Amino acid sequence: MSIELRNPDGLPKPDVYRQMSIATGSRLVFLAGQVARDSEGNPVGPGDLAAQVEQAYLNIGTALADAGGSFDDVAKLTVYIVDWSPEKMPLLGEGVNRAAAKLGVDPVKPITLLGVAALGEPDLLVEVEATAVLD
Repeated sequence: MSIELRNPDGLPKPDVYRQMSIATGSRLVFLAGQVARDSEGNPVGPGDLAAQVEQAYLNIGTALADAGGSFDDVAKLTVYIVDWSPEKMPLLGEGVNRAAAKLGVDPVKPITLLGVAALGEPDLLVEVEATAVLD
């Protein structure tokens, strides 16, 4: 499987994500939104956006490993953050970077960030869904 991450000419070239991924492989994996819960379903990082982002990304890595892949196989992420404001960007980045260090991956992917009023449970601050392509 290969994923080519690109910022095409004619589009902005952000440092923290890529505008496009071109994926080749034979299996698509659509992962439900991952939240800050450990393997037992216990909350992780109550009130701490960075900790919750980190856990959501780690959960994506765990799920993809079960499918025979890794976070490197992610072609697209959608991130939902409760009460989003630009002031939360450093916390988002901190959580992503901590997860990337633990997973040993480059977390820069095409990403859509959406601010939402609430998620499925009141203690959740973030939910991250992923689409991956595996051989």
